[in-house]
Amino acid sequence: MAVPKQKTSRQRRDKRRANWKLNQPDPNKCPHCGAARLPHRVCRECGYYGEREVLVVES
Repeated sequence: MAVPKQKTSRQRRDKRRANWKLNQPDPNKCPHCGAARLPHRVCRECGYYGEREVLVVES
């Protein structure tokens, strides 16, 4: 097996791990009201998911 010749410093290790962040997906347009919403989620403005109403939103 491969064995490291020297210990990896905390700074070098953490610099390598610094780029493992998640990116939030771009918002889509709601097909019912046109508001921006995240994909595969119920619209907070109108309560629709796709073509059917899931939540009753009070104004």
